[in-house]
Amino acid sequence: MKSEMAPKLIRLRYPGTCSRCSRALPPGSREWWDSDQRTTICVECHPNDGSGPADADPPNRFQRVAPTTGSAAVTGVAGASARQMYEQKHRRREQQIDQRWGRLAGVVKFMADDPQSTKAWAKGSEGERRLAADLTKRVGDRAVLFHDRKIPGTRANIDHLAVAASGIWIIDAKNYKGKVEQRDVGGWLKTDRRLYVNGRDQSKLIAGFTQQINAVLEAINGVEIPVHAALCFVDSEWGLLAKPFQHAGVWVTWPKKLSEMIASPGALTTEDVVHIADSLASGLPSAARGK
Repeated sequence: MKSEMAPKLIRLRYPGTCSRCSRALPPGSREWWDSDQRTTICVECHPNDGSGPADADPPNRFQRVAPTTGSAAVTGVAGASARQMYEQKHRRREQQIDQRWGRLAGVVKFMADDPQSTKAWAKGSEGERRLAADLTKRVGDRAVLFHDRKIPGTRANIDHLAVAASGIWIIDAKNYKGKVEQRDVGGWLKTDRRLYVNGRDQSKLIAGFTQQINAVLEAINGVEIPVHAALCFVDSEWGLLAKPFQHAGVWVTWPKKLSEMIASPGALTTEDVVHIADSLASGLPSAARGK
């Protein structure tokens, strides 16, 4: 007689479908595997009853924030709108060269690169993609992550959002070179702290967070929960004993430290996180056109 084995909690290597609710199960998520029936069951349909291995990793509680969680329609595509802007400017420049130089256009394009103002969009897009990958790796099972979210009624966007027990994190990614530091340039009797990157005053980078914070608060209908803002430099230099610091209420940090702050303990329950994430997904849609 064939023995019946209890389902085991495993990490999926390939996409699957829950045999009970028909939800799509993304690779990498922790789900239940019934070896007798050779079927997969999601953690919502088959809660842990103690039959799973004691040392198993906890399942990702936040895989399905909405019916299409895991798709670009819900989570967004990191750096997508910045990449679209770069491609738009690049095509416009090439069209102008074609109109002006005719048969010599190919030579002109080869000899003259895009201006720095255009290449900055591509560089920014790459920084957003790198930070998204790092956050997914470090806190993807402890937070809901959104990328490239549109602020309704404006042309502005939010690079990344993280919702975890510690609260909501509004994250602006910067792909800058050079040392990041805070300097007091106020003199003897005056305090005037400024944010410097590669020796240049970049305090203006903080200014956009007011609009982003207001957009998040509106999306969650003013629910009183911790909301944090973070400026994250993905490729900059820091002093030997450097620590993240706050500038005008905004955390200035790097990917590893940002992940630690997001994953820190907080008052929000799993249900709180999912409810808040649903509100953000609805109120702050994907910024990239066609997403």
